[in-house]
Amino acid sequence: MRTNLSVEEALSLVLEEARGELSVEELPLKEAYGRVLAEDLASKVDHPDQDDTAIDGYACREEDTRSASPETPVRLRVIGEAPAGRPFPGEVGPGEAVAVYTGAPIPKGADAVVRVEDTRREGEHVLLFAPANPKDIRPKGDDLKKGEVYLKRGDLLTPGRLGLAAAMGYPRLKVFRRPRVGILSTGDEVVEPGEPLPFGGVYNSNAYSLWGMVLEAGGEPVLLGKVPDDPEAVLARLGEAGPLDLLLTSGGVSMGAYDVVRRVLERHGEVIFWKVKQQPGGPLLWARLRGLPVLGLPGNPVSSMVTFFLYGRAFLFRLLKRTDPPYRSLKARALTPFKGAKGKKVFRRGVLSFEEGLVVRSTGNQSSGVLRSMAFGNALVVLPPDQDVREGEVVEVIPLTFVL
Repeated sequence: MRTNLSVEEALSLVLEEARGELSVEELPLKEAYGRVLAEDLASKVDHPDQDDTAIDGYACREEDTRSASPETPVRLRVIGEAPAGRPFPGEVGPGEAVAVYTGAPIPKGADAVVRVEDTRREGEHVLLFAPANPKDIRPKGDDLKKGEVYLKRGDLLTPGRLGLAAAMGYPRLKVFRRPRVGILSTGDEVVEPGEPLPFGGVYNSNAYSLWGMVLEAGGEPVLLGKVPDDPEAVLARLGEAGPLDLLLTSGGVSMGAYDVVRRVLERHGEVIFWKVKQQPGGPLLWARLRGLPVLGLPGNPVSSMVTFFLYGRAFLFRLLKRTDPPYRSLKARALTPFKGAKGKKVFRRGVLSFEEGLVVRSTGNQSSGVLRSMAFGNALVVLPPDQDVREGEVVEVIPLTFVL
C-alpha cells in the first residue's frame, strides 16, 4: 500500500484501473440524451442535399441585378415560387426571378438571391432595390458531407449532437452502458432524512450528493444504504452489492478506532493507496475488493464531494471513453484571499463570475463540514502546497460543472 501521495500520483493510479470495456446498447434518439456514443458516426446524406437559399427573397441571375439601388431599382418578372420542400421545376432566364423561402432549393439558372426586405412586389413583377448576393446561397454539403465522420466514439450526446445525429440520418444510436456505481454509507451516527435525529446524529447527505454526482458524470448510481461501524456488517453489505463497476464508500477511511472500511479492505481486499496530500479529502482510499475498484471517500460532506469530483468522476470518464476532459482549469483574479496549507494541495470553494474578466471570491467558511459551500459555490480554487493567494492575484480555478 502506498500512502501520502500527491494529487497527481493518486489520480494516475485511479485512472490505471479504468481498463474495462463497457458493453454497448442501442437506443432510439429520444432516449440517447446524456449518453456516450460507442461508435464513430459518418453522415448518411449531404446537407443541404443541393444548393438552397439561406434567406427569404427572390432567386435570380446576379448579372441582371448589379445596377439595382433605391434610386434605380431593377424590375424582374416573377415566374413562380419555391417554398422549402417544393422545388421550382423550371429554369430562371434573363430578367426573371423565382420567389424562394429559407431552405428552398435554388432554381436552375439562378445564381444569387436578393433579400425580400430589399424588394417590392408589383403584381407579376418585383422591384429590386439592391443587387442579389451569391453568398446567400448555401452550397450542397455546406453543413454535412455524405460519408464524413462528424461524431466520434466517446462523444457525450448533448442536445446539439443529438440533432446532428438526426440530421445525418440516424434514428438509433449505439451508446456505452452506464457504469453501475454503488454508494455505501457507514457510521453509527448517520441517519436517513425523515427519521428522528438522535443526539450527535447527522442526516445522510453524502449518499444523495454522490447520487447526483454519479448521474451527472454518466453513471448509474446504486444506493446500498447505510451500515454501522462494524467490520462484519460492512463486509456483508459489500458482498451483497451485485455487479458494479465502481464502489463508493462514504466515511470509515480515516485513522479512528471506528473507521472500519479501511481495515476491512486491508484484510479482505487490496489497498492501492491511502491518504493524499490534499485538503480537503486527505484520507482518501483507493482499493480493490474481489476485482471491484473501491473509492473510499472521507465522511465530511465537502471532502466526499471534492474527492469524488477529482477522482471518481475522472474514473467514470475514462471508463466511458469520453472525448471531453472530466474538468477544466481556468485562470481568474481573486476578489478575496485564499489560504493554502503546508505540504498539501488545497481546493477552496469559490464563486466564479465574469466582471470585466473572470473573477472568483470565497464562499466563506471553508470547513470540510460546511456543505453550503458546495451547494452555492461553483468552482474549486486550486492552491499549490505552501501557497496563499492574496486579493487581486491570479489563481487557478476548476469550474464545478454540476452547479448551476
